[in-house]
Amino acid sequence: MATCTRNLWKVFAGCQRQLLRVEGLTSQTTPRKIPVRTLAAVKAQKKSKPKVTEEPKEQKKVIDDTDRHKPYGKTAWAPVDDVYILRYYPRTIYDVSEAIDMLKTFQRLDFTPQEQPVYIDLQLNMKLQKKKKVDAFISTVQLPHLFKTEMNRVLVFTEDANQAKVAMENGAVLAGGVELIQPILDEEISADFYIAVPEILNKLAPLRNKLRKKFPKNSRGSVGIRIPKMLELFKYGHEYFVESDCYIRTQIATLDMPKEHIFANLRTILLDVCSHRPADMGPFIERAIIASHTSEALWFKSEDVLQKPAAEKVE
Repeated sequence: MATCTRNLWKVFAGCQRQLLRVEGLTSQTTPRKIPVRTLAAVKAQKKSKPKVTEEPKEQKKVIDDTDRHKPYGKTAWAPVDDVYILRYYPRTIYDVSEAIDMLKTFQRLDFTPQEQPVYIDLQLNMKLQKKKKVDAFISTVQLPHLFKTEMNRVLVFTEDANQAKVAMENGAVLAGGVELIQPILDEEISADFYIAVPEILNKLAPLRNKLRKKFPKNSRGSVGIRIPKMLELFKYGHEYFVESDCYIRTQIATLDMPKEHIFANLRTILLDVCSHRPADMGPFIERAIIASHTSEALWFKSEDVLQKPAAEKVE
């Protein structure tokens, strides 16, 4: 009996010590040995990355198809049937007169509206030497055959009463000086174009952020003293601009206009576009497309449009 009692007490004592360890009481009485570092650690040095020498990029090989019996990677130079797979043949580039005739034919066959607009899409070569580019530009041109029914609203900035009178007589919607600045900022007055005389240009600085691209500039022909001539340009002028660094997308006519009128408008815009080309550059227009509102896009030869007519050459 005594032996059983002693064993029971041993088990009880062992359980008690185990409970005290769990509660952390034994850790308070037992001293802990904390490691002490007497020397400073050496700072780890960064491993230098090995220099990688850039290999020169391989330039794309330009394949000359001039003397080949067929284009490289294509089936033939031209299809022999009216139905064919486009990717097997080079893209067809039409003469301008042929492209305009095709647009008119598409309209008759598809029974689409005859008054639909005609657009052009130009891709320009804006690259210069040393990774520079031609600055994007905005231009206003007087088309020989108008297709807009409404006249543009033009506002004239001048502090001369006589000039303001001349401007109103020649079709300006409003003419005035600095008193027009605040109404324009408050959007009480607006116009399609803004022109100014040189004397008032410095006083129009508060409108620079408001008007942005419409702010009068010498480079756009909207600053000068010949108010009637400027009004004639901007009242009936057609504005286009370069977007996405190198593209011009603009309307040139309506499909119900005669073929000669569409061609004349197209030639006027292309000549004005090429006038922004630097003198030491080659061809400025890399790609030219014409299309109506409901037709497919047709690539055309822009160099044929830029050539002078035979009548002008004789003169």
